[in-house]
Amino acid sequence: MSDLVTGEAVVLGLRAAKLPSRGLAIALDLTVQIAGLVATTLLLSLVLVDLDGAAVAAVTIGLTVFFLVALPVMIETLTRGRSLGKAALGLRVVRSDGGPVRFRHSLVRGLIGFLEIIVLFGVPAVVCSVVSTDGKRLGDVFAGTLVVRERVPGGSGAAISLPPVNPQLLQAIGGELVALDLSAVPEPLWLAVRQFLGRIGELDRAVAHQMSARLADDLAARTGHPVPYGVHPAAYLGAVLTERQRREWSRAQGYAFQQGPAQQQAWAPAPPSTPSAPPAPPTPPASGTGFAPPA
Repeated sequence: MSDLVTGEAVVLGLRAAKLPSRGLAIALDLTVQIAGLVATTLLLSLVLVDLDGAAVAAVTIGLTVFFLVALPVMIETLTRGRSLGKAALGLRVVRSDGGPVRFRHSLVRGLIGFLEIIVLFGVPAVVCSVVSTDGKRLGDVFAGTLVVRERVPGGSGAAISLPPVNPQLLQAIGGELVALDLSAVPEPLWLAVRQFLGRIGELDRAVAHQMSARLADDLAARTGHPVPYGVHPAAYLGAVLTERQRREWSRAQGYAFQQGPAQQQAWAPAPPSTPSAPPAPPTPPASGTGFAPPA
């Protein structure tokens, strides 16, 4: 198994393809490409009989570039890393982080592959594959890709698809989730689970299944409870992560309830003072005396 590490520090258990299987896949691809090149060249030589030598050379170079560089890049991009030879041997090209390859990865692999495999007769590719622990050739090194085995001996031979989440099954294990002790799970593992679930749609199906199984096993080892039977690892990861978020929300709500009265008392405005009684009006003078006492 090749221990690949993603950008989120998640270790992937992927079986990297080695030199024999990769060489056989390349040989099959080259056989088909060269056969197409020869057939097309012969057909054009019969149709375009009036071309001069320079035009024939230009057409030949164009067809060579198309069949040996452009066509493999197009096929690898459209099939997300599977050429005819790789499909026959159960191989696929993926990024170093486990994601599907894009056009720029296939273009770099195609250009460098033309030089190291066809122009230099495959010598640099063989040497690099033997030296590399993951069996990478120069095109993989510069493109940041890796050829992995999608089918292993005894396997089904097809990429494992992610089944839909079964709400009834998750509800049945709800009691087990509530009873889980999540205190031993480190924060980097939670981060890896969150980022994996956030980008699961970008990963190859077989790679996503292997990653989810690896993360679920790590999580089960920390909690001491295995993944329940019949629950997909990715669905279990989502359920446990939801349970952790529910606990954090409950603790936050309880803290706010406990702190609320004290904060209200600390910030409560001072009660308004009771207004004092107005002063009594002066006593009016007695009638008929004509004398008023001083105020």
